[in-house]
Amino acid sequence: MKFTLLQTDTQSKARLGKIETDHGTIETPIFMPVGTQASVKTQSPKDLEELQAQIILGNTYHLYLRPGADLIAGFGGLHRFMSWNRPILTDSGGFQVFSLQELRKIDEKGVVFKSHLDGSRHLFTPLSVLETQQKIGSDIMMVLDECPAHDAEKEYVAASHQTTLKWAAAAREAYERSTPLHGYDQWLFAIVQGGTFPGLREASARALVEMDFPGYAIGGLAVGESKENMLAMTDLSTDILPAEKPRYLMGVGMPQDLLESIERGVDMFDCVMPTRNARNGTVFTHQGKLVIKAARYKTDERPMDARCSCYACRNFSRAYIRHLLNANEVLGIWLTTHHNLHYYLKLMEEARKKIKEGIFSPWKKEIITSFNNAF
Repeated sequence: MKFTLLQTDTQSKARLGKIETDHGTIETPIFMPVGTQASVKTQSPKDLEELQAQIILGNTYHLYLRPGADLIAGFGGLHRFMSWNRPILTDSGGFQVFSLQELRKIDEKGVVFKSHLDGSRHLFTPLSVLETQQKIGSDIMMVLDECPAHDAEKEYVAASHQTTLKWAAAAREAYERSTPLHGYDQWLFAIVQGGTFPGLREASARALVEMDFPGYAIGGLAVGESKENMLAMTDLSTDILPAEKPRYLMGVGMPQDLLESIERGVDMFDCVMPTRNARNGTVFTHQGKLVIKAARYKTDERPMDARCSCYACRNFSRAYIRHLLNANEVLGIWLTTHHNLHYYLKLMEEARKKIKEGIFSPWKKEIITSFNNAF
């Protein structure tokens, strides 16, 4: 695997790059559709290819519980299991485990948790999470980390940050000793934590850079803190993370958040926002968010987004898609999900184009202004 920094914007930290993996090349900045359980909800691998998705995300916690890493390994890895031949990133499952709160217990060795499916007890350690992802066979793997609550006290965040560093060091050492199971290379990314405390964020980033990971994620943001804090911590982190390695902001976010974070030097994003909102009847357009289930669209003959070229917008009216959603027809969810993913992926394609042209910042400002002022 290889990351190449192709160009940096002259007016900001926005970057144009590419990540080369054994399952294909990823052009950055990039958005990764979330396929938590080896499926991006309602979208087939063929749909995702037509959307020109370059990489998708799976979740170690969910895949570990069902169908199980050994079963996936028996199929030769997740790519073969789900018939997706392009790159895959797997989250470590740390965020899901730590969101269980009363169902888990953390110490320096790892975390004991109860399955949300049947209440059975399990143990995640830095090594077991790495081994699970190696069995799953993702191209990019994440270290186990702890994601503190956004309002946690500084003392707790400081202790959590130290635990995350210890886990990262253990995973890094095990990764160096390991051999890929499925005949292709896998990358291991570290995760910068530290809450919204600048000193802890800086210490986390610098310590992980010293460990020399193939790539770095920025975690523990977009979990309830203010937008200003999220962007400030992102900016601080990218100032420290090495320019020659990819940077991934986890769990972000709204279209405005992606563009603001690209301007601050982020290369990769994932979020359930486009797919989850689509299932609830909310779509993203060039004019802003549109709640397609609203009564005012009952007889509306216009497409969801007149400036969009996706299948849904080329062929169907707002009135028809509203009808499908209100009638609980699966096609309605497929159409809104397909559109939202198309919007996000095209937004990233346009961002790459503007960085190349050297006009990203003024373009970003124009897009965000039009989005915020819509409806």
